[in-house]
Amino acid sequence: MSSRSAPSSIFLLSRVFLPFALGYYLSYLLRTVNAVISPDLTRELGLSAADLGLLTSTYFFAFGLAQIPVGIALDRYGPRRVEAGLLLITALGGVLFATGESLPTLAGARGLIGLGVAACLMAGLKGFTQWFPREKMASMTGYIMASGALGAVTASAPLEAALPFIGWRGAFWMVAALAAGIAALIFFAMPEKDDSTHGGDLQHALRGVQEVLSAGRFWSFSGQAAFFTGGFMALQGLWAVPWLMQVNGYSRGLAADHLFWLNIGMLAGQLSIGAWATKLATRGITPLHLMQIGLFLTMVVEALIITELGPTIPLWCTLGIVSATGAQMYGVVAGLFPLHLSGRVTTSINLMAFIGAFVVQWGLGGLLDGLRGTGGMGAADSLRVAFLILLAAQLASFVPLARAARFKPHGEF
Repeated sequence: MSSRSAPSSIFLLSRVFLPFALGYYLSYLLRTVNAVISPDLTRELGLSAADLGLLTSTYFFAFGLAQIPVGIALDRYGPRRVEAGLLLITALGGVLFATGESLPTLAGARGLIGLGVAACLMAGLKGFTQWFPREKMASMTGYIMASGALGAVTASAPLEAALPFIGWRGAFWMVAALAAGIAALIFFAMPEKDDSTHGGDLQHALRGVQEVLSAGRFWSFSGQAAFFTGGFMALQGLWAVPWLMQVNGYSRGLAADHLFWLNIGMLAGQLSIGAWATKLATRGITPLHLMQIGLFLTMVVEALIITELGPTIPLWCTLGIVSATGAQMYGVVAGLFPLHLSGRVTTSINLMAFIGAFVVQWGLGGLLDGLRGTGGMGAADSLRVAFLILLAAQLASFVPLARAARFKPHGEF
């Protein structure tokens, strides 16, 4: 299709937005699924807290490791081919996880899954920069993040209700089939933008990465990516359920209900941003302002959860709502660089988020084992200490965000 044509809204929604949205739905479902199946994995494999954290975080490790190559590939080959190919790796990882019998096999399979979904959000954002005007980007980001939130909702109470019938292995067989189907949809249904790819050798591509990573404006957002976005993924994907069961004393079913409402909150937050971001921007409330307000409120809600002040379901639901504002970081940071670097910019900031998710998810597990072992601390108290350390890291990373308004958007984006 020519880049000079004016595609209709139905065309853009059905052949550009929907395939990307399905891919990110699957990505987020897989990101959070271990939170619900963790008791089954622990019981069947005899895992320690550190083992469980490592098993779950291999997704984040592989995902993060792939970000820079994925960014180069998106700018060079376009989002259609890159995401379709990677989702076939997701399908392979799903099969291996469904048939795995040992910790190394399952960890390797989860790493393949993380690699396979590494482009799901970034390919969508890259595609949106090609097909949608700049003023629509905040809303489109909100809508695709809502698709991810719907995946997280699916991986909470609905999955917990289905586990007695399909088991965690059956769930991953379904994941493998879904990944293969979405890969086919993206490859065969999605159009290719005439100017969606860029030439140049690997050295030229790496110079673009260096341009991004050497910019102070990029690093001003890296801490929030690591400890807010990454920290939220670590809680949502694993540690929320142990907290609810061991600190609040809830059953797994009730803990899964809380996770469901956390994800409903995130879904509501992203849908609200999608619906209102463009209008708010015309009134001076930019995506950066949404981030500043939302991430501050995130710390307030987390403090209330840690101190056990207030009803738990509303608190966890509110945490999902306010944390949704962190996703605006991708569009904000991408807007500070030229359009031809957009894939490398968004994957670089995503790398920071997934480094944070890996460190927090595995690090909390190791810290909990240490506090319970050599420290002799109980399960509930050790979780409180671990969550307080995460909150302190978020507070430290929030400080540069207050000065981020000095950066001006790049004229090309």
